Amino acid sequence: MLELNDIQSGVLRPRPSPYVATYILLRIDDRSAGRELMGRLCSAVATAAHPSSPTADCWLSVALTYHGLEALGVPRNSLDSFAWEFRQGMAARAKALGDDGESSPEHWEPPLGTSDVHVVLTALAPAQVQLEAALERARKALRELGGIEAIWRQDCHALSTGKEPFGFKDGISHPAVEGSGIPGSNPHEEPLKAGEFVLGYPDETGGVSPMPWPDVLGRNGTYVAFRKLHQRVAAFRQYLKATASSREDEEFLAAKMMGRWRSGAPLALCPHHDAPDLGADSSRNNAFLYSDDPTGYKTPPASHVRRTNPRDASVAGVVRLHRMIRRGTAYGPELPEGILEDDGVERGLMFAFIGAHLGRQFEFVQSEWVNGGDFLGLGDTKDPLVGANDGTGVFSVPKRPIPRRMQGLPRFVVTRGGEYCFMPGLRALRWLAELRT
Repeated sequence: MLELNDIQSGVLRPRPSPYVATYILLRIDDRSAGRELMGRLCSAVATAAHPSSPTADCWLSVALTYHGLEALGVPRNSLDSFAWEFRQGMAARAKALGDDGESSPEHWEPPLGTSDVHVVLTALAPAQVQLEAALERARKALRELGGIEAIWRQDCHALSTGKEPFGFKDGISHPAVEGSGIPGSNPHEEPLKAGEFVLGYPDETGGVSPMPWPDVLGRNGTYVAFRKLHQRVAAFRQYLKATASSREDEEFLAAKMMGRWRSGAPLALCPHHDAPDLGADSSRNNAFLYSDDPTGYKTPPASHVRRTNPRDASVAGVVRLHRMIRRGTAYGPELPEGILEDDGVERGLMFAFIGAHLGRQFEFVQSEWVNGGDFLGLGDTKDPLVGANDGTGVFSVPKRPIPRRMQGLPRFVVTRGGEYCFMPGLRALRWLAELRT
């Protein structure tokens, strides 16, 4: 049984819709103050218990970077027991993640990717009033506590369209986790073992993965990859207009690149036209597999949603080993419909990828499925939407008798920064608060 009272709510619970969110980065300048903060946050952080509670969609969560654990004075043998990708940090893993060129750490928004980032606080709620209540719990924890500096903040909000900046319905897919009490969004997918997302439990391999030492620190924790991703909405619109033969063809190509129509309706269920009613129906819009479409006449194998979750494709034997919980929140204003010129305003998504295995979950999907294609039989092609394309990218739409090839794909998404974090259980927060060295 999952110890839900010890697991932070942000680990297992899907993002509410609509939503508002705030991310705050902290630097610990005084070790004693940092430990005191961990103790205060124990009463402020929401747990994953009671998923049907009226307040279940409003929570505050806390995660720590490797440098944050160092700043708290965690013993060296404990630090060395964390996953090596986490110890290196996201900036050091840039090459493996495809963060090159404009997305390389040297261009990241400060202080992201630096040793100054110690704590990531995340507040999420369905509306501003509830968000302020969650933020007030954080302010109360920080109040009159010297030696802790807030060094960065990002406010996020659901767009008026209910979609992400490129114009697609977001927040559709969520896996079921055994013991969580929270259903998944795809009735065709069996619940995944809890150990894929929470440390201390059996995972899909049948074993229990190594976790940080001592057990009180590692158990019921998980790893989180935070990413700030800038979306070039105008460039995406320009590319579609230049490539398509009509407005209807623009929508067709956009759907083929994503694997869904903008309404959220999947190509797997309606390949020839949009179906807004289907897209809006959370009981149906993710209820599909790919076994009846091996060539990809409905959903191209290289499309974004099929790449990042191949479901029952030919690699189905290992797909479950690479599943993650993905949670995105939009930042910045919408680019008005029909505008093709970039207005110079920052807009995009703050993404959190949650899993117990940074290497075989987030890093594998990013390197092998998003920025590579060999594993999926796609050669060296990259994800048409979020891949590290450089203006020479290609995307193939299977079609009889000759596939339709889209060429010259530029980079539509630029990494503005990110962090690898550890999200501890509540007992671990108390353990960190009581450290004595």
